[in-house]
Amino acid sequence: MSEMNEYTPDLFELIDEEGNKKQFELFDAAEINGEQYYAMLPAIEDDDFLNSDCDLVILKSIEEDGEEILASIDDDDEFESVSRFFLERLQDALEE
Repeated sequence: MSEMNEYTPDLFELIDEEGNKKQFELFDAAEINGEQYYAMLPAIEDDDFLNSDCDLVILKSIEEDGEEILASIDDDDEFESVSRFFLERLQDALEE
């Protein structure tokens, strides 16, 4: 089997506010205005994935207690700006 056809996504297990765990696949990452951001999509876990909402999740890297964690973006203007950046990159990739 050719290794060129193999694809291993970068998966992250994220925990929401209610303590629910869910797998996400890293779609894109970028440094914007000196901050690191990650765009992720829900990972394909079962056949129900095809019927689910596949919203792009955008998180910001912050340091907490000396560790890097991924956190939601609370500032609406910051979120809008970063979302626009990632959506433009997604559209550019789809056009190629």
